Amino acid sequence: MNQNRWLVVAGALLVQLCLGAIYSWSIFVEPLKKAFGYSTTETQIIFSVALASFALVMIFAGRLQDRIGPRIVATAGGIVLGLGYALASFTNGNFIALTLTVGLIGGAGIGLGYVCPIAACVKWFPDKRGMVTGLAVAGFGAGAWLFQIVGSSLIESEPVLSAGLMKAFLYLGGIFFLTVVVGAQLLKNPPAGWLPEGWTPPAKKTPAGAVEDYNWNEMLKTKQFWMLWLSFTFAATAGLMVIGILKPFGIWAGLDKLTAGSAVGILALFNGAGRILWGTASDKIGRSKSMAFMFILQAAMMLVLIKMGSSGLLLAIASAWVGFNFGGNFALFPSATADYFGTKNVGVNYGFVFTAYGVAGIIGPILGGQVFDMTGNYKWAFIPTGILCAIAAVISLMLKHPHHEDKKK
Repeated sequence: MNQNRWLVVAGALLVQLCLGAIYSWSIFVEPLKKAFGYSTTETQIIFSVALASFALVMIFAGRLQDRIGPRIVATAGGIVLGLGYALASFTNGNFIALTLTVGLIGGAGIGLGYVCPIAACVKWFPDKRGMVTGLAVAGFGAGAWLFQIVGSSLIESEPVLSAGLMKAFLYLGGIFFLTVVVGAQLLKNPPAGWLPEGWTPPAKKTPAGAVEDYNWNEMLKTKQFWMLWLSFTFAATAGLMVIGILKPFGIWAGLDKLTAGSAVGILALFNGAGRILWGTASDKIGRSKSMAFMFILQAAMMLVLIKMGSSGLLLAIASAWVGFNFGGNFALFPSATADYFGTKNVGVNYGFVFTAYGVAGIIGPILGGQVFDMTGNYKWAFIPTGILCAIAAVISLMLKHPHHEDKKK
């Protein structure tokens, strides 16, 4: 049975690989501006709608997969995601139509698929919760690296830029449909009461051990939920803003398209690595300490990033730094949700925590687009997000485990 659980991880990686393509969005920014006259803000609105749809649908998906299991829900996610991108290929660049297809429908597909691999892996690996969560979602970061290459090649494969964009959406839709549906078939929950062979759960009082199970409405009444939610919002705002504008920022700072585009791939790779390494580290030093350290590192980079765009080497370092710390969020927050509120309802509970990502997905990318359209500079987008990361670090150090008895005092 121990070997079987690694098949679940394989399925999780296949699913997340395609879902992570949303993080390669910045490769579409300049082509949309040139081919169809989009403003920077308009390109970021599509990205933000996708992220918000992703986060909101994930609440429903979490509740559904807790009831019927991850396989059916993740399969539906692959169908919806593929359909959204395929439909986008018939929009001829219309802003509203692209917002509805890539943004609303595509984002909904990601939301349906995303929570299923995480929830299944957390249940199969109570002995390595942080590590396996990081591994399960590492595919999301790797997908961004892979699909920025595939997407850019498809866009540039046609002599007419607009035709290349539509071709990219169609082909990507087909790839997403096939890969996610295949990966979903490997996802399942362990039998009730299952434990890894030779592993004994730690005592209840230890953070990594079994804790009290909260349902979602009980969880929403705890201060720990809101502390997690705020720190996630602040940290994700910084990362999502950089992801949305990274390539155009590099071009604005004086780099050629190839060098600026490579920064997207570097961020994606380190995004995946950060999910594994921060998750593993948090199993050893604790979730809240890991969060605080990670947020401080991100805050420092956001405050100096404006000075690092004109050099290919410096932008590569900045991209790796931002990606590594941003990726850690997606290992630490689902693990922390299970730590503080139990694994029984982790699908729906993490869905509510993940609404923070949806809010960050609206604030971060649109902030970056608006600041540039209004000032012609990205400086006043980077600095406020650095301050938010520092606040998130303080919040994370104040976290303590909730108990049902606390409500009775």
